[in-house]
Amino acid sequence: MHRLICIDISILKQTVKSVLDTYTGEGSNGYNYLTSDPDQNVFTNVCVGRLDGKDFAFVDLLVRIAGDHVIIVEDRNSEPLYESLLDAGVPRKKIILVYASEPSPEGV
Repeated sequence: MHRLICIDISILKQTVKSVLDTYTGEGSNGYNYLTSDPDQNVFTNVCVGRLDGKDFAFVDLLVRIAGDHVIIVEDRNSEPLYESLLDAGVPRKKIILVYASEPSPEGV
């Protein structure tokens, strides 16, 4: 698989979006919708569905791109996003797991 050696922001955004696309679609109790801001610096994956006769909605992924870092604020998936990003070639040192209390670099 292709590995990112030098982080180019446009390639990073494209890679992140491509990986996030694999987390969207029909689920067991609903549907996941990927949304982003116009510059594709902030992504959310919204889960909407029905369980036991009750409607529900929640954000299962919240991801920011700041500088050349991917900041994962929320990840409620059984297959962690950071593992998929690693598989896609994003270096671990460029992935920050805010939900796991990893600190963001200064200015990011």
